[in-house]
Amino acid sequence: MARDHSPRRMARRAVGLLGLSGALALGGCGGGGTSVTDGSGSSASWSWALPSFFPTPKVPETNALTSEKVELGRFLFYDRRLSGNGTQACASCHIQSKAFTDGLTTSLGSTGQFHPRNAQGLANVVYNATLTWANPSLVTLEKQMETPLFGTDPVEMGVNDGNKADILARLAADGGYTDRFAKAFPGQQAPITWGNVIHSIASFQRTILSGNSKYDQYLKGTAKLSAAEERGMNLFFGEKAECFHCHSSFNFNDQIVHAGSRIVETPFHNTGLYNIGGTGAFPEPNRGVYELTQLVKDMGKFRAPSLRNVEVTGPYMHDGSITTLEEVLEFYAAGGRNITSGPHAGDGRANPNKNDFINQISLDAQERADIVAFLKSLTDHELLTNPKLADPFAAAGAQ
Repeated sequence: MARDHSPRRMARRAVGLLGLSGALALGGCGGGGTSVTDGSGSSASWSWALPSFFPTPKVPETNALTSEKVELGRFLFYDRRLSGNGTQACASCHIQSKAFTDGLTTSLGSTGQFHPRNAQGLANVVYNATLTWANPSLVTLEKQMETPLFGTDPVEMGVNDGNKADILARLAADGGYTDRFAKAFPGQQAPITWGNVIHSIASFQRTILSGNSKYDQYLKGTAKLSAAEERGMNLFFGEKAECFHCHSSFNFNDQIVHAGSRIVETPFHNTGLYNIGGTGAFPEPNRGVYELTQLVKDMGKFRAPSLRNVEVTGPYMHDGSITTLEEVLEFYAAGGRNITSGPHAGDGRANPNKNDFINQISLDAQERADIVAFLKSLTDHELLTNPKLADPFAAAGAQ
């Protein structure tokens, strides 16, 4: 019997996989209020505004959401004074109009050093089971944030022991921040600390939600897909194109965690992007999970990103080496990438560590165009312009 991979069935299946506890916790579009407290002594009611098929997000007990903390985090996220030399904000690499990516092949740090990897989008980051391209151990936004803030290879924000105190002094000299930190962390005598900075930005990032694309509206019955989009959707969720194997959840990825999670899977995949010299190797320092484990089987394994808003998050892949969605489709249809010359020469289609689902797929030009059309229906235009997620300094005419 043929399996039904219709979009509505796939959405129902994704919700079903949440388990009973997750299903009971689902919020409607209006969200639901939850009383929350944390170690700071703050207490507030946070209402998630979620599509009916989104589970309630998981939030650490040590950093419960409050409106004061989220708003403080929004200011800090957009504040260039948070970098060592005062030139770069978190938002420099996570631009709202690009679904919180930066449009660059690889990101540029505050000191001019390029990061070896492409900036990942932050939409629905609250649901990500792991938080970087290839580090299974980074599972909280709070811990992950230490890398861009304090990392030295590469330098991103450039915060170090020599300037940490000066940066906090910059914030303390701003009366607006004095008030916001006091409200976000009541009862603390000196709340302007790096721990509170990190907790606040993480809180803001958890509210960057995307679930109002044309496809989402189609699932709700409030929009109709075009003929091309519908054909592309059927291919996407079908056995021919097989995209759904790594992108079938409500968030179009395969690493999901939420408040009702019982078992959290964290797969990483080798897609045949490289096969240097026919040895299975990927170029340094972008060798995936292998960089941490030194296990040959982990060479070239990276996390499958969400495809939500993929229309505006190019260039693609962990190193930004594929420019357009059309080229991405060509790459997957070929079952990998064959590089015929240069230092990275090798036939990725024959990579010994490649995921079993990455095989040659016979897609004609129309079918590829239809899949691209469907992928573009995943763009949430409300996310790209939502004032609650926007730069508060731009609105005030500052910075």
